[in-house]
Amino acid sequence: GTAFQPLFKMSYSCSKVGDPHPGQPYKGGNFCAFLPDNNEGLNIAKLLRKAFDRGLTFQIKSCNGEERVTWGIIPHKTSMDGGKARNGYPDAQYLQEVSTVL
Repeated sequence: GTAFQPLFKMSYSCSKVGDPHPGQPYKGGNFCAFLPDNNEGLNIAKLLRKAFDRGLTFQIKSCNGEERVTWGIIPHKTSMDGGKARNGYPDAQYLQEVSTVL
C-alpha cells in the first residue's frame, strides 16, 4: 500500500532541565517515519503531532561523549520494509501499539 512520511528536523541546540546534561549543546538530525495513507494512519499522524508539540517524540542521550537527539519512547516505523524487527512494515500490530502509547 501507499504511505506518507512525516519528517522531523531537529536542529543543534542546548539541552534543558531534565535532559542528561542541562545547558550542554546537543547534535540534532533528520528523522523520518512512515504511516499508512489511510484514515487510521492520518489519525495517528494527528496524535504524533500533539506528542511532538508536547516534547514527547524525542529525547537527548549521551553517545560516545556527545549529546544527541534520538527517538523517544513512542514507536515509529523508520522503514517501509523489514518487518517489526527492523522498525518497518509489515507489522499488523503497529497502529494499535502506537495508539496505545499515545
